Amino acid sequence: MLFNKRLISIADESKIISAIKEAELNTSGEIRVHLERKCKKGDPISRAIFVFNAIGMYKTKDRNGVLIYVALESKKFAIIGDSGINNVIPGNFWNNIKEALKSSFTKGEICQGIVNAIHSTGELLKKDFPYQSDDINEQSDEISYGK
Repeated sequence: MLFNKRLISIADESKIISAIKEAELNTSGEIRVHLERKCKKGDPISRAIFVFNAIGMYKTKDRNGVLIYVALESKKFAIIGDSGINNVIPGNFWNNIKEALKSSFTKGEICQGIVNAIHSTGELLKKDFPYQSDDINEQSDEISYGK
């Protein structure tokens, strides 16, 4: 995906990456964040699925990747998990995280909202996908960027 680091500050980027690293200490799940200016075609879930596949989030042993997708100017977002997660979690699994993220965005707290969503995701995943002693980082902790 195209990298455009001007979407957020270097300090905010560092906070988000640190949150990913910290959250993944509790779970074998892989958490990624993708940021872009506008949501193409208007539907954040369809766009998140496209990005999920484009950046290879399905390439985990347990199919336990999670993507937090945010289109900053469109003010749209989605949180999606891979099939390994979706096969064991209840349908409303992401609702509380989505509501908290929406609340943070409404207050203009974009970075903090994403950081909180990452930590909450890690906490929720650790029950069904606990950290394993032989766990390897299967996905980059770096933020991916779109246009």
